[in-house]
This record gives sequence, C-alpha cells and structure tokens, in this order.
Amino acid sequence: MLGGMARTLVVKATAGADAPERCAQAFTVAATAAAAGVPVSLWLTGESTWFALPGRAQNFELPHSAPLAELLHVILATGTVTACTQCAARRDIGADDVIPGIRIAGAAVFVEETMAEGAQALVY
Repeated sequence: MLGGMARTLVVKATAGADAPERCAQAFTVAATAAAAGVPVSLWLTGESTWFALPGRAQNFELPHSAPLAELLHVILATGTVTACTQCAARRDIGADDVIPGIRIAGAAVFVEETMAEGAQALVY
C-alpha cells in the first residue's frame, strides 16, 4: 500500500494506561504504518515508557482496540522502538530491563530522527 514511500514516520507516545485511547492511537498508527512498509520509529515517553518492560503491554486493555502487545510486536519486527532516557531513569528502568530490541536514548536522537530528510513526526 505505502511500501514505496521513502519517508520515515516517527511516533511519540506520551501516554500509557493513564490515557488509554491516546496510547492505543499511537501504537495503532505506528503498527499500521509498519505493516504497510513505512519505516517507523516509535518513542515511548512519559507513562508509555512502562511498555518497554516485558509483560506490561500484555496487561493493557482497551475495548475495540488491537492488543498492545501485538502492535508492539509488529513495530519491533520492522522498525525501531525507543524508551526516553529521562523517562526510563525516572521509573528506574535500565537497558537490561527492557524488551530485547528496545533501546534507551535521549532527546538528541529524537531530534536527529525527526529532522532527517523526509521524516514525519506525530505526537500522541
């Protein structure tokens, strides 16, 4: 559908279980783009940082929404998932704690990704 596009989609999730619809929207848009062949980078910030930990996405429930763990799996299969350095530190989450394939990085990397040629950033 969109696989021929050279653009990259950078999605920043700022909400977790505290705002489930906003959280699910971020994951759904990122996973839909990834499934369509769009290069995707999902950033977990604020309360969504908890979903970098094993088992946390499985516990998220929202009626009429795809399971968050499945959406995360789709994104990890073809894109990148990053937990914010400061957000992770505030929650005592370290690099050894996160799901394999998820990295921890800071604002400089986010700015680099969003300012790259052809990048489109969305914040939820």
